[in-house]
Amino acid sequence: MRYLTDYKRVHGHGSAHSGAHHYWNTQVSSAALVILVPLFIFTFGHALGMEYEDAVEYYSRPLPVVIAALTMIVGLIHFKNGAQVMFEDYTKAKLRISLILLSTAFSYVCIGLVLFALVKLAL
Repeated sequence: MRYLTDYKRVHGHGSAHSGAHHYWNTQVSSAALVILVPLFIFTFGHALGMEYEDAVEYYSRPLPVVIAALTMIVGLIHFKNGAQVMFEDYTKAKLRISLILLSTAFSYVCIGLVLFALVKLAL
């Protein structure tokens, strides 16, 4: 009798053959967000209410920009994975594909816009 971990037992099973990997990615992004969101609230809260020039100077420093970028990237990837699971569970075939593509495109466009805004603000 072989010893199999829970992950190994379900790896490659299911209709998409990627359920365990998808679940694991969602759990890792959740754990990352537990750390990143309070840091983001603290750094963004400090900048909230500043004059524009002061905010630009504040976000010219690396720590606030990196925390904001990581929070937005991990948050939007987490959104994409969660939306995909929701659409896979509750919609029919053609609508499912369209909604998954739409949510994925939305996530990546938002990531690009956030990164562009932060780079423009930091430089």
